[in-house]
Amino acid sequence: MSSSFEMRFTAGPEHIDFNGHVNNMVWLQWVQDIATAHWEAVAPKDQQDKYAWWVSRHEIDYRGNIGEGDAVAARTFIPDPPQGARFLRCVDFTNAEGKAIVQVRSMWVMIDRASGRPLRITPAISDPFLKA
Repeated sequence: MSSSFEMRFTAGPEHIDFNGHVNNMVWLQWVQDIATAHWEAVAPKDQQDKYAWWVSRHEIDYRGNIGEGDAVAARTFIPDPPQGARFLRCVDFTNAEGKAIVQVRSMWVMIDRASGRPLRITPAISDPFLKA
């Protein structure tokens, strides 16, 4: 099973801000979309039913942007084992030329759906997601 996950996003008119390129909040929505898709593609149904994820921190490096109609390839991966209830997720967005234009590092916290409390991430949960 692959430890990284990929998706493509295309900028529509609703994604464009007054500067003529993708708005900062859209990049974060795409981070959430790919993280959710990765979780749903890899985690067994029983884990999906028991656990949810919250973001405690985002760091974004902008090296470029795209405009309406442009597409990006997004790749997400977990570079390191979790620390307690937290782990780092990276998302790299590349343009049509393959240049990295936006790189995001987010700290995610696993939450028990029943109690709403953070839970330690066990190897059974994290191992399928770790970068090889």
